[in-house]
Amino acid sequence: MVKKLWDGFYARGWLVLALTTFMWAANVLAGRLAIDQISPMALVCLRWLLSAALMFALQRRDMVRAAPVLRANWPLLLAGGVLGFTGFNALFYVGAHHTTGVNISIIQGTIPIFTMLGAFLFYRTRLRPFQLLGLAMTLIGVLLIGAKGDFGTLAGFKFNIGDVYILLACMFYAAYTLALRNRPPVAGLTLFAAMAAIAFITSVPLFMWEIWTGGFFWPTPMGWLIMLYVAIFPSLISQIWFIRGVDLVGSSRASLFVNLVPVMGTILSVTLLGEGFALYHALALGLVLGGIFVAEKLGGQKRV
Repeated sequence: MVKKLWDGFYARGWLVLALTTFMWAANVLAGRLAIDQISPMALVCLRWLLSAALMFALQRRDMVRAAPVLRANWPLLLAGGVLGFTGFNALFYVGAHHTTGVNISIIQGTIPIFTMLGAFLFYRTRLRPFQLLGLAMTLIGVLLIGAKGDFGTLAGFKFNIGDVYILLACMFYAAYTLALRNRPPVAGLTLFAAMAAIAFITSVPLFMWEIWTGGFFWPTPMGWLIMLYVAIFPSLISQIWFIRGVDLVGSSRASLFVNLVPVMGTILSVTLLGEGFALYHALALGLVLGGIFVAEKLGGQKRV
């Protein structure tokens, strides 16, 4: 009975991706709660250390069997580990120290748009008029967040550095999403295990830099709990499920589900963190989600 339910769940791309994006939305809370509890690069490095160790324990035999394929595709694995795992999370947790959970949640809605733009630039996927309109709407929404509702501030380039970090992180994850299009022919768990190991290795220099610059401090008990959460859920389970979702529905359609992150993340930030929700937040959220709807539904984006 349990196996039948699990098989039914794991065959439904929309359900797998919806729960995946909920874990990412909760990661917004983790990023904000981590302030003064665990330093950003320590959080990145330790989360991938734990995730990689768990995956190695579960997948070591499969990784040995898949070693020839993994070695032949090492540039893709390196790109995935650096962009989608190390780079995204480093920018995300640093950015969380400088901006709000509401801003983080809404800006993450740009990932589907960046994925479409990347598909156009690197795979020559044609952008239709509605997709261009959706891209414009989403970017206006992000600018509205950066301007805090006053576009006049943009003339002085008064961007919140945290918002900029989150936007760059979204670009990194969009590149990772597109890279999954050419994933090597190995099981999703094996692929993730390899990239998790790369993520840990490439996060070590960032951790050492944090120690050298005096930014590191020993995690508090709450900091350890936050690290455990992000290592198991946003790092491990959600990444495996996202790979599965891409297999089931394609990278562009899978990236569309990221538009649930702004909604769920905003709700969690307002209700659990007590953050304010201004009119410009509502307008920006409407523009971001509306832009994704226009680009995906009216634009007729094909599976890529």
